[in-house]
Amino acid sequence: MTRPDPALRQARAEELAELLDGRPLVLVGMMGAGKTTVGRRLAARLNRQFLDSDEEIEKAAQMSVPEIFEQRGEPEFRAGETRVIARVLKTRGVVLATGGGAFVNQETRALVKAEAISVWLKAEIGILFDRVSRRSNRPLLKTANPRATLEKLIEERYPIYAEADVTVTSRDVPQEAVASDVVQAVLAYLKQQDT
Repeated sequence: MTRPDPALRQARAEELAELLDGRPLVLVGMMGAGKTTVGRRLAARLNRQFLDSDEEIEKAAQMSVPEIFEQRGEPEFRAGETRVIARVLKTRGVVLATGGGAFVNQETRALVKAEAISVWLKAEIGILFDRVSRRSNRPLLKTANPRATLEKLIEERYPIYAEADVTVTSRDVPQEAVASDVVQAVLAYLKQQDT
């Protein structure tokens, strides 16, 4: 695998930062798609602040996501998620990684569409299941058959994620490569919008 020229990579990042003109870049997709990992790399390249909506929700609620699900239920978590994302989208120059269900919420999706450029990190079931199986902090997968649950979520959510401005495939490669794919795809999208 050939590594891209660092000067070219930097030039693309600078061009993207200029075209975004402070608009937030929001990563959406399933748990395990790489939104946080890719988001951190994008933020570093674009010289932007990185935020993770789940971390922001935990700070606001002063409890973990699994605790919120357990004590308050998913509807209360989703309401808090929408409030947090609305607040974060007012911040210029941010890369935001959202939780897997955030973009599925119609109100949150409308906020993202109005205020940001959205990128769906799309991954195949095998990659997602392999990644999420390494962690036990996924409240929606605490079921008798987590893989079947994940497949059902994919079936429900992928048509909604497809409404994102840009789709990039998250595959089993270094996340730095996926970050490069995102830069290229968003650049192409923004240039097309300008024509």
